[in-house]
Amino acid sequence: MAKDVFHNAVKQALVQDGWTITHDPLTLSVGGVDMAIDLGAEQLIGAARENQLIAVEVKSFLAQSSAISEFHTALGQFLNYRSALHQREPERILWLAIPINAQISFFRREFPQLMIREHQIKLLIYDPEAEVIVEWKN
Repeated sequence: MAKDVFHNAVKQALVQDGWTITHDPLTLSVGGVDMAIDLGAEQLIGAARENQLIAVEVKSFLAQSSAISEFHTALGQFLNYRSALHQREPERILWLAIPINAQISFFRREFPQLMIREHQIKLLIYDPEAEVIVEWKN
């Protein structure tokens, strides 16, 4: 099962932030569809802290020339995973993890901001080199 290039950096950042990793990956089966969330470059990480349960989809957004294509894929997967979580683990909140460079170069643009607001995407912004969480954007 392929993991995103920054999977381990985000996992380490969550641990440093006080989270306990509960699933790596978090697998779901909904409506006859199995999701180990391994579509080539991403996985969900399950984590828990102080009775809070989250799932994190890790994205790298390394190909700046195709950031919009990566965004289309990430948004579609995020919406599917959030619906699946709502069916199987409604207490678990889904976050989209993006590197700080993608936040600066792409996610501050008007269209991504519009989609984030419209679809109520929760962003976890991480620094892949320092392996830390920079910001939780609710």
